[in-house]
Amino acid sequence: MPIVLIVAEQQPDGHLRKASLNAIGAGKQLADKAGAELHIAILGKDPAKVVDELKTTGAKAVHVGAAAELEHYLAETYAPVLSTLATELKADYVGMASTAQGKDLMPRLAARLKAAMATDITGLNGSGADVTFTRPMWAGNVFAEVKLTTPVKVFTVRATEFAAAAGGQAAAEVKTFAPKVEASKTKFVEFKEVKSARPELTEARVVISGGRGTKGDFKEIEALADDLGAAVGASRAVCDAGWVPNDLQVGQTGKVVAPALYIAAGISGAIQHLAGMKSSKTIVAINKDAEAPIFQVADYGIVADLFKVLPELRAELQKLK
Repeated sequence: MPIVLIVAEQQPDGHLRKASLNAIGAGKQLADKAGAELHIAILGKDPAKVVDELKTTGAKAVHVGAAAELEHYLAETYAPVLSTLATELKADYVGMASTAQGKDLMPRLAARLKAAMATDITGLNGSGADVTFTRPMWAGNVFAEVKLTTPVKVFTVRATEFAAAAGGQAAAEVKTFAPKVEASKTKFVEFKEVKSARPELTEARVVISGGRGTKGDFKEIEALADDLGAAVGASRAVCDAGWVPNDLQVGQTGKVVAPALYIAAGISGAIQHLAGMKSSKTIVAINKDAEAPIFQVADYGIVADLFKVLPELRAELQKLK
């Protein structure tokens, strides 16, 4: 029987990255279409911390590789270990969430496996050996239907387009293995995490983003975000201007988000930005320009100055509370 192997990701704090559950959800869809078994791989110094969460997500087996050398992620150490595992399992498909780690690791793994690769997939079609991958091109204005013809097929998953795998299913078999870690020419030096009391941008249910219309003043946006328990985002122009850190950028070259509510304040709606947020469940746009492209994708549009609208909105929220 064919095998779909999904690589899960453990965060530096030891918890499972939520996007991995979306990748597992995509892997389950793929397994159903291809008539395959779903397997999961997790590497790290102590990956056992997330095994209980992984083993009830519907997989046939969870492969756990623990080694001191895998404490900190390095593509040069992770890729050979996963290549060996995929080869030993005779995996037909190997996938991972399209996170920073996934984007770095999977192309290297594909090269080792001599596999064709589909990046940032948003959908699956066909069945059996004829399964194809849907992936965006040209900032999401075009979607390509891709069929990979190599024996092993590698892919990364746009987490916002697939439902997270639900727990509580029959427990998978947990298989531990001793990774043979190759010597690396790179060395982990330091991990500088951007800490915030607000939710992680890609995992938040509500995102408030500011654009050039803020003129660099994010006080009202941050205040509204705190009132709603939301994450703060920004357009590329704002990040390029140095008004906010680059890790807040939403867009094709930033982070892709799909929250339940996305509020775009002072953002015109360039194609690059829309590619990163147009899958949001509800979009509210606030802009003085009635012709701004953002209104074409918005569910609710407010043609007004954001510095008048946001304080009024906060005042109404306070009344509700």
